[in-house]
Amino acid sequence: MDANGIHPPDYGPRSSEAIRRFDRENARDPKLVAVGGVPQPHELLYARWVTDWVLRLCPQASEALLLAARCQHICRWMIPRNSYEMTRSGYLRWRNELKKFHAKKSAEILREVGYPDEMIERVQDLNLKKRLGQDPDCQILEDALCLVTLQHQLADLIVKTDQVKLLGILQKTWKKMSPAARQQASRLPYSEAERELIQQALPDE
Repeated sequence: MDANGIHPPDYGPRSSEAIRRFDRENARDPKLVAVGGVPQPHELLYARWVTDWVLRLCPQASEALLLAARCQHICRWMIPRNSYEMTRSGYLRWRNELKKFHAKKSAEILREVGYPDEMIERVQDLNLKKRLGQDPDCQILEDALCLVTLQHQLADLIVKTDQVKLLGILQKTWKKMSPAARQQASRLPYSEAERELIQQALPDE
């Protein structure tokens, strides 16, 4: 059962073992986030948040979609942003390197637990959003990522990000979301500062 009381589909021991392995890797994240006063590894939390949203949007999510949700940012801390120059080109190079790293790491685990190449490629395609706009599973994953940003990361973004830039981020995030995800986003319990910012960014919503 996920954090919202939804029972995920049971795809058998191989799927459970892959998720356990993903979680074990992400539990090594040195960055800790306090939840209910208890410190938890950030990337482990992030993977669970994405999975929870996938299941809220699609309770009968496919096996590939659940696997992709769980390994989207696997071991992300191992390639820190400051390992590349703090410029736009440096950011793009960093993101590109992360994509390759996540794909390689997740493929190793999926192969070790017995998945065939077809499933591994499917999971990687979802993580890389290769068919966004054409693939329903890809859109659900994109929606989940956007909702995690709005629910769990917006407060930090307000503190750390220039307001003009943040308004653009919110507008781009909203544009990427499906109507169903936008409905979910509109029901989130935002703080007053978050709600004011969203109203500035999306005055017609």
